[in-house]
Amino acid sequence: MFDVAIVGGGMVGAAAGIGLAQQGLNVVIFESVLPSPFSPEQSPDMRVSAINLHSQSLLESLGVWSEIEKMRLCPFTQMQVWEDEKALTRFDCAELNQNQLGFIIENRLIQLALFNRIKMLQNITVVTEKTIKSVSEGAVISIQTLDDELFESKVLIGADGGHSQIRNLLKIGSQGWQYQQHAMGINIKMVDSQQQNITWQQFTPSGPRAFLPLYGDFASLVWYDSAERISELTRLNHSNLKAQIVANFPQKLADFDILQVASFPLTRMHATRYCKNNTVLIGDAAHTINPLAGQGVNLGFSDVQVLLNNMQGWDKDVISVAALLKRYESIRKPQNLLMMSTMDAIYATFSNNIFPLKVLRNAGLKLADKAGPLKKQVMKVALGLT
Repeated sequence: MFDVAIVGGGMVGAAAGIGLAQQGLNVVIFESVLPSPFSPEQSPDMRVSAINLHSQSLLESLGVWSEIEKMRLCPFTQMQVWEDEKALTRFDCAELNQNQLGFIIENRLIQLALFNRIKMLQNITVVTEKTIKSVSEGAVISIQTLDDELFESKVLIGADGGHSQIRNLLKIGSQGWQYQQHAMGINIKMVDSQQQNITWQQFTPSGPRAFLPLYGDFASLVWYDSAERISELTRLNHSNLKAQIVANFPQKLADFDILQVASFPLTRMHATRYCKNNTVLIGDAAHTINPLAGQGVNLGFSDVQVLLNNMQGWDKDVISVAALLKRYESIRKPQNLLMMSTMDAIYATFSNNIFPLKVLRNAGLKLADKAGPLKKQVMKVALGLT
């Protein structure tokens, strides 16, 4: 009998497992794909995240941040956003007396650091190569695998992503849609350019063009556009794709070589509820968001922090845990909805070429750069400092 079973050992699920184990609970994590080992010679992975200061603080409390630092990451100190460069908004860490705004880190390395920490904790069991067939709800939750092995737990956490099997097995509904745009990630190596510490994003009517600095002289470009356009771009060889990037990205992008590319659709999904008796959803299993501002995994880590805060001191009584999980939901659901709606509002405002709106939004960006206290408050929210 486990105190907590977590289905999904990605960044968010593994973080929740460590935090709950540090509170003295007996935890089992189901994860079929474990992160591969790290080698400094490896090229950067395609999947990266912008980790804000709140998420960094959580990872420090879990004892994994120093492990990430031993591998590789890229701190960024400034973020620039514009449509017309004459109306550019700059967010600088110096305005908040911080050393950086955040870090660009490969997802695999975060997950790897978490699992290295898990190996050090005796009260976490990791189950791999098992496919879950069914979940029976009740005072004790029964999790049955395809090979008919049975696991029992007092609490079940679904952390298994946007297509969550746990959410479906619990018959928790969701609302959302797929955006008309797709995104293309392009890993590049800068030519004759030192590591940068500025991330930037230009809005265009067909979608943003973004630059994320990685470690050393590596970087990642993100190209948002229609599904048809992204499909065309992914079929180009690297030489022709580079020509398209040079023609469509800002001139401030220095010379580069393309390493690899990947594309993905943009979706929004929000579970109708986060908890059901002694079961709960966290991370992408509860919500997926437009990646416009890189808030996805940061929202998941905020879920973990609030869940840990509410589970602190739990006496392992099954009846009392439902109220703790409900309190977590009452805090996180409206906060996540607000961030999702804010990203959608920004997305809708800039995804058009209507002249009056173009004038207004550029005026807004220009004003935002000099907004003083309001600008600082926006930065604090993005960095998780409020």
